[in-house]
Amino acid sequence: MTQPQVPRIRLNDGHSIPQLGFGVFKVDPKQTERIVTEALEIGYRHFDTARIYGNEAGVGRAIAASGIPREELFVTTKLWNDDQGTQSVFDAFDASLERLGLEYVDLYLIHWPTPAKDRYVETWRAFEQLRESRRTRSIGVSNFLVPHLERLLAETDTAPAVDQIELHPYHQQPDTAAFAEEHGIAIEAWGPLGQGKYPLLELPQVTDAATAHDVTPAQVVIRWHLQRGHIVFPKSKRLERMAENFDVFGFELGDAEMDAITALEREGRVSAHPEEVN
Repeated sequence: MTQPQVPRIRLNDGHSIPQLGFGVFKVDPKQTERIVTEALEIGYRHFDTARIYGNEAGVGRAIAASGIPREELFVTTKLWNDDQGTQSVFDAFDASLERLGLEYVDLYLIHWPTPAKDRYVETWRAFEQLRESRRTRSIGVSNFLVPHLERLLAETDTAPAVDQIELHPYHQQPDTAAFAEEHGIAIEAWGPLGQGKYPLLELPQVTDAATAHDVTPAQVVIRWHLQRGHIVFPKSKRLERMAENFDVFGFELGDAEMDAITALEREGRVSAHPEEVN
């Protein structure tokens, strides 16, 4: 198949990231190598994993077997909450690199702020050292809200390259997104389709657009994310759905279609609140 040219988002540190990728959250470690191999064959080059997912090794094996030059790939992993600190960050990062079988990752994220522990500023300073070592090209955060971002900017020297947050039409986090844009922090949307907990794909604002463009409702929502400037990495274990999620560059939503989907906002969070994850 002809591979579409995936747009890249330029980050505030000068690096760039493919705007569309593939996530492996809740992918069985025993199936990860096969599923990532299929994703690579479809054309995905951006992969998002985490220590807590337990499948970094499978991602690494698929990459190693693919024969694709490392510089053509973008790999993200994340630090889990109980590894926040200084030396614990370095140890956890080394372990992630070893499981991935890589000499560097493209992006390393603090998975949650875990504010009750009050270690994310110390952790971020360790992240700054990792970036200086060039074993991670970029550093960022996940699930950080405005107060957490404000504190990092006030107490450290580096703005996160990205903030990976739950974001879908029912929960768009406008305050966090606006703050990120103001400070040059790219937004990555996890749970981009609402994780099936809301009937997003059955709403007329989505289905009418799907009919008009002869695509699926899921493709419409992914396209909405792309046109909003979000970095997005839908996940699926089914080959046909993986291919469908990647085939979103042959159409464009009109202003009215975009506005109708944006108007679905209702603060409909499906996961835990970042202030409560510790």
